[in-house]
Amino acid sequence: MKVTAIIPQELIEEAMELSKADTITEALKVALVSYIRSQKLKQIGTSIMSEPLEFKYSAQELRDLNRR
Repeated sequence: MKVTAIIPQELIEEAMELSKADTITEALKVALVSYIRSQKLKQIGTSIMSEPLEFKYSAQELRDLNRR
């Protein structure tokens, strides 16, 4: 997809340097993937905070099950 965007040159240069990208497109892809992953992790964290995980077995019970 082609997109026209006005992005400060310094931001592009820093993104390219940090991502070790050879092109602006590659740097933007890396940045977007990273941003999407961080947002998904944040959503998962929020979900876990609102509904904490409950474990069916104790640590010792899991050890015993794994040793069978």
